[in-house]
Amino acid sequence: MNAFKKNKLIFVSLLVLMILFENFFMHVDMVSAATSQLLYGDVDGSGEVNSLDYALIKSYLLGNITDFPEANGKRAADVNGDGSIDSLDISLTKSFILGIIEKFPIETPTNTFAKGADISWLPQMEANGYKFYNNKDNQQDCLQILKDYGINSVRIRTWVNPSTDKWNGHCSTNETIALAKRANNLGFRVMIDFHYSDSWADPGKQTKPAAWLNLDFNGLMKMTYDYTYNVMTQLRNNGISPEWVQVGNETNNGMLWEDGKASNNMKNFAWLVNCGYDAVKAVSSKTKVIVHISNGFNNTLFRWMFDGLNSNGAKYDVIGMSLYPDKDNYSALSSQCLSNMNDMVSRYNKEIMICEIGMQYNYASESKSFIADMIKKTKSLPNNKGLGVFYWEPESFPGMNGYNKGCWDSDGKPTIALDGFLN
Repeated sequence: MNAFKKNKLIFVSLLVLMILFENFFMHVDMVSAATSQLLYGDVDGSGEVNSLDYALIKSYLLGNITDFPEANGKRAADVNGDGSIDSLDISLTKSFILGIIEKFPIETPTNTFAKGADISWLPQMEANGYKFYNNKDNQQDCLQILKDYGINSVRIRTWVNPSTDKWNGHCSTNETIALAKRANNLGFRVMIDFHYSDSWADPGKQTKPAAWLNLDFNGLMKMTYDYTYNVMTQLRNNGISPEWVQVGNETNNGMLWEDGKASNNMKNFAWLVNCGYDAVKAVSSKTKVIVHISNGFNNTLFRWMFDGLNSNGAKYDVIGMSLYPDKDNYSALSSQCLSNMNDMVSRYNKEIMICEIGMQYNYASESKSFIADMIKKTKSLPNNKGLGVFYWEPESFPGMNGYNKGCWDSDGKPTIALDGFLN
């Protein structure tokens, strides 16, 4: 077949593909309204939704097969998991068939425990020439090294209008999307951490983005919703449906101060949380929303915060915690954290995520034990309420921006601390 005929065949095939898929989606949309037990995208009837289903769709559209294994009219093709069947699903399927993407943003939810790493500094480390090596002294992609240690999830912070400072800037929406796509293509599950600031937000500072400073509270709520919705939509349009989203980072006393300062006005903070929650769910209904507090050992703090949020109608799915002990007190603090986690489950019936942990890099053996201990304790929560444990910036080199709690040594290789994720 000459090149002209081959290109013509490809063009005609794609045209037919789009027509067929538009009709297919219209059909399954009507079917989905008529049945209460749908597993979106499960065309092979395996009980799971994965790339095998879309490979079958590809074979069907190319004429290699004439029917699906589970052709009972009870499967729909919401391939991006946003709750609707529309042109975005067609676009994603086209991208899969053309080889532009290798993985769909929504796969069957898994009960696999999340072993995670916040990797938000990684692009800037690479841009500044930092190289990563595995323990065989071979240069390798940092994400692959983390994956080989059993890490299956990543956490990415996002800022509203950040500077270009080497370590205290970046993390823009576009950079967040690029890193999320890179991780997603390697099979990592994704958590997005909204700081709602132009730079760091933590227990000591929750500074509004500069562009939001003059908004009244109604305007602030609208901007919180619109910004969250916009970022989530852009992620979805790039094939990313985060499994978890933090509405705020270490919000021990609320966020978007002074309006959202919890000690001044818990209701305002609860309403801002709801703005973020509603925006996340509007784009990705299956994504779990986290309210994240530091000092996971401090039960008094957690009761004050979540009693206050609940009494003011706050909506969230998961309680998030941070824990940064020293080598001499990690055993005591992790035990206190376990007691707090159990109390949160009992008191509020919520799932728990350890969103951040860290320990001094030069005590790698103790850090390894701490990681393994936190995983064991979080897994022990009743009814599988413990979702996972994330290490904060394990790839950071010693002393980077004043941070000394990574899991990498000055030679560019990981320390034995990461072995804590292997068991």
